[in-house]
Amino acid sequence: MCFDLDSDPPIAPRAGAAVDRATPILHAADGAEFRAFHAWPAETTGNAIVILPDVRGLHHYYEELAVRFAEIGVEALAIDYFGRTAGTGDRGDDFDYSPHVAQTTWAGLSADISSAAAYLRGDAGRGARSLFVTGFCMGGRNAFLSATLGLSLSGVIGFYGWPGGPSRNDTPSPTETVRKFECPVLGIFGGADAGIPIATVRQFRDALTAAGVDHDVVVEPDAPHSFFDRKQPEFQKQSDDAWARVRRFIEAHGAK
Repeated sequence: MCFDLDSDPPIAPRAGAAVDRATPILHAADGAEFRAFHAWPAETTGNAIVILPDVRGLHHYYEELAVRFAEIGVEALAIDYFGRTAGTGDRGDDFDYSPHVAQTTWAGLSADISSAAAYLRGDAGRGARSLFVTGFCMGGRNAFLSATLGLSLSGVIGFYGWPGGPSRNDTPSPTETVRKFECPVLGIFGGADAGIPIATVRQFRDALTAAGVDHDVVVEPDAPHSFFDRKQPEFQKQSDDAWARVRRFIEAHGAK
């Protein structure tokens, strides 16, 4: 897994920010139901973002991240992956996610991401004029691939998502599908990530360049996988830089 159960995003809550929240059950085009966490600001910027979790699915960290986005005026919807196999109820800390990850498919994940996009753009949303997708680890790879789904996204943001090679399910390689990307890309990786070699990150960056995709692929120095975590204060400088880049990316490509 990417984060401990008691981890939080390394972003200080914004005092006085008015944020509402809800826990809707969404419906994918194939009839599947899945759980989500929706946070929205009292005053929206017109920007919204879908948050794709790590291998554990929807949990506390991503709910808090959705609130942090809402506090800066970005409506956010964090979704779960396992409605088809684990149902939509709350899960305990001992939830064994591994067999559920193995049962996910790119077709099912695509349907869920598309449903989340429609939710934010529909009556349940708050007037989103620009839509982004972000994700972490497994969700980072899925975020990159969401650029191929024809969703008219304003941009995708992947945190240490494997850009190449096989996965735990049937998701294609982002590096091999960049010519299908339809929006700008922000990729954030750790320079000390033992699972994603710098050479693999460079291959992804080179493929984006060759395909003419607007991109910013960043390697945070000395940062390991899952560095974006309040429990890792030694990497706060890298986390601050990553969060600043996310905000600039949304401002540059989002609603004006």
